[in-house]
Amino acid sequence: MAAMTFAEDICPVPDIAPMASQQDMDAAIESARKAVGLPVGSRVVAAMSGGVDSTVVAGLLHKAGYDVVGVTLQLYDHGAALKKKGACCAGQDIHDARLAAETIGIPHYVLDYESRFRDAVIDQFADSYLRGETPVPCIRCNQTVKFRDLLDVARDLGAEAMATGHYVRRAVVNGRAQMRKAIDHSRDQSYFLFATTPEQLDYLRFPLADLEKPQVRGVALELGLRIAAKPDSQDICFVPSGDYRSLIDKLRPEGREAGEIVHMDGRTLGKHAGITDYTIGQRRGLNVAVGEPLFVTRLDPVKRHVIVGPREALLTASLTLDETNWLGDQPSIEAAALEGAPVLARVRSTRPPSPARLKIEDGVVSVVFEKGEEGVAPGQACALYDPADTERLLGGGFITATTAVA
Repeated sequence: MAAMTFAEDICPVPDIAPMASQQDMDAAIESARKAVGLPVGSRVVAAMSGGVDSTVVAGLLHKAGYDVVGVTLQLYDHGAALKKKGACCAGQDIHDARLAAETIGIPHYVLDYESRFRDAVIDQFADSYLRGETPVPCIRCNQTVKFRDLLDVARDLGAEAMATGHYVRRAVVNGRAQMRKAIDHSRDQSYFLFATTPEQLDYLRFPLADLEKPQVRGVALELGLRIAAKPDSQDICFVPSGDYRSLIDKLRPEGREAGEIVHMDGRTLGKHAGITDYTIGQRRGLNVAVGEPLFVTRLDPVKRHVIVGPREALLTASLTLDETNWLGDQPSIEAAALEGAPVLARVRSTRPPSPARLKIEDGVVSVVFEKGEEGVAPGQACALYDPADTERLLGGGFITATTAVA
C-alpha cells in the first residue's frame, strides 16, 4: 500500500497549538511522566491506534525516558475502510502507527484480533439491535479486546504498565486508583471507560489527562509526527460508511421482518420494514401522522412492534443495570445500593449527569432519578459519578430496562 501523503490525504485541522517554547514541551513530558508514575526506564506498552492521541502518548513516553513498545490491533477486515477518513484501526491507521513508531524510534507490533473483535464487539452490536437495544460498541471494545486481551499482551511483553490516548485521569488516593475526568471536559472519555475494573486501572496509564487537544496536536508537530493534523475518528470504526443498518441487515437479516407501528394508547398507526431501523427517542422516519409529534418510546422485538408516543413519555423515572462495575469506596456497587448511595448518572455520552440514587431489589441494581431523565435506552451505558466529587467516576453498568415517569 502506498504511503499517504500529508497534503493529499490528511485534512488540515486548524486547532493546533504549537509549543511556544522548549519549556512547554518539557512540561508535557513531565506531565506524562507524572501520569505513568514509574521509574524512568520502566517498560510501558503504548496502545497505538494510528490516531494523533495514542501516537503522541508513545512519543511523550519515549521522550520521558521509558522503554516504550507500541502495539496496534487489526480489528476488522479493513478493505472497505482504506479511503474513509476518521475510521480508526483501518489499514491506513495501521500504516500510520507503523510509520509513527519508526519516527519515534520504538519497536512496534501489529496483532490480528479480527476474530476476537468480531465475537466480542461486532456480533454483540448486531444482536443488541435485534433485542431492541441501542448498543455502545466503543465501550464493548474497551471492556473486552483493549482492556482485557491487550493488557494480557502488555504483561507478556514484560511491561509494568499500558498507556492509552484516552482523555481521562488516573489518580491514586489512599493507595487506591481512581478514574477521574480529564482537564479538557469537552474531550473527556470517562463515560466510555466505566467498565474499567480496579485491577485494570492499577495497570493502565493515561498521559493526556492534563492536555487539551490543540496542545496534543502541537506536541505531535514538535515531535515531527506527520499525523499532527489527522482528523479525529468520528464513525463506528467497523462501519466505515456510517450506515450501520446495512451491516446489521447483512449479519442479522431476520431484523428485516416487517411489523407494526403502535401508539402507546393501543392504536395501530402504520407498518415498518424492520425493528432495527429504530431507536428509543427517534422522531424522524416514522412516516405516521396523528397531528402531534411522535417519538419511539419502546421497542418490542418479540411482537416486532415499534411503540410511539409524545415526548413526555420518554421521561424515565428509573433504570436497571447489568454487567456493573464499581470503582467507588464501598466494596461493591451492591453495597453502595444497599446504602441508597447518591450518584450522578450519565445515560449518554452527550448528556450531562443527573442526580439520582442507587437502589437494589432482589439482587438487581437500579438507578432512581430525582427528576425524569430523557434519552434512556436499554443497551446504552449508565456511567455513575460522585456528587461530592463530580470529577470522579464511580463505575456504572449497561441499561437493561427502564420505568417511565407516571
